[in-house]
Amino acid sequence: MSLKSIVGQLKEMRDGIGNMSRRAGGSDGRAGHGRAGSRHSWPSLWAEQPQRHGQGQEGPPQLQQHQGRWANLPPELLLDVIQRVEASEATWPARRQVVACAHVCRSWREISKEVVKTLEECGRITFPISLKQPGPREQPVQCFVRRDRATSTYLLYLGLSPSLNVENDKLLLAARKVRRATRTSFVISLASDDFSHSSSTYVGKLKPNFLGTKFTIFDSQPPPDAVVLPNNKPSKRQSKQVSPRLPLGNYNVATVTYELTVLRNRGPRRMQCTMHSIPAQCIQEGGKAPTPTGTIHSLDEPVSTLPSTKGKEPVVEFSSTSLSADLSGPACTGEEPLVLKNKSPRWHEQLQCWCLNFRGRVTVASVKNFQLVASVDPSLNIPAAEQEKVILQFGKIGKDIFTMDYRYPLSAFQAFAICLTSFDTKPACE
Repeated sequence: MSLKSIVGQLKEMRDGIGNMSRRAGGSDGRAGHGRAGSRHSWPSLWAEQPQRHGQGQEGPPQLQQHQGRWANLPPELLLDVIQRVEASEATWPARRQVVACAHVCRSWREISKEVVKTLEECGRITFPISLKQPGPREQPVQCFVRRDRATSTYLLYLGLSPSLNVENDKLLLAARKVRRATRTSFVISLASDDFSHSSSTYVGKLKPNFLGTKFTIFDSQPPPDAVVLPNNKPSKRQSKQVSPRLPLGNYNVATVTYELTVLRNRGPRRMQCTMHSIPAQCIQEGGKAPTPTGTIHSLDEPVSTLPSTKGKEPVVEFSSTSLSADLSGPACTGEEPLVLKNKSPRWHEQLQCWCLNFRGRVTVASVKNFQLVASVDPSLNIPAAEQEKVILQFGKIGKDIFTMDYRYPLSAFQAFAICLTSFDTKPACE
């Protein structure tokens, strides 16, 4: 049997199981993402996986038949099949076949976890966990952001720019600006139509202060092996996204600060990002940023939650000195957090404007455009070339269209949250 026929049968099996699950009411199949990206969004992919059943419960005969047929493949053959699929389907939307392989049964899932490397190692976004992993070191991950002014939503897609066929655009993350009496906040989700904190698609949020000079990035899950400090304000909100081993909460993973402009002089914004979850030494040669490599969790798994005080949102802080996630290089514990600063632009006399070299990725002048580089202590002996390397850049290319390129040690979630700070009103900074 050829590889193409195997993938074809997997696709037919996956579609059959997805239809069967939806008829049974076990999966909502929610994939509504407006005009673009609905076919290749995370919720629509997860909705296609088989339903889980507790011990002692038998699934539908059709599901058991499919799993029995494919689960009995010899491990060597199964490994070869998944390796071939992973190598051949390198880009989206074709890469959804790799996700389909992980949803066949338990044995396929375990082999898929073995074959698919982390984003830093392979440079390919495959599972939702990739959005929390550091990007590759050499080449940045190129994305674009589409802003919808009518609904105050911001959609992050994988790719150089919007394609002519919007169905081929891969939606990574979505955010919505929530306006309140005294401030605004951004809720970040895997779906563009579900921004509830109790939803299985909830990823994190961004909260500014009243003046718009300081933003706090909260993650729904703690970084790998993070030790929670005693001053927790946990939550009793229910969610199905996080692992049963981890309590649900808002974990303060980064702070973005804009310099206060007292004299109201016009010019580029000055910003600084303190990444509490990333030790500064990780950018040294041989260093390693904390990388979550957990199980590919189902969206219908139960989770444990933390009790909370009434009317209070959870705010869980942790120490960057406790990070010791499966590091292949030197441990990054006991170090100061990584600090990023915006690269200073130069004044162009002929154009009469501030300029930065975005290498063709930004085409429209805007106060929102920026590049971030590492701001490290001289005692760390970081090479000058490494300090000048752009870790995150963001800029405008058209009406409501922006590019976002990020690399190690930032993740897609962290980079997207930092870029969202550019869209909020900053009366004290301009």
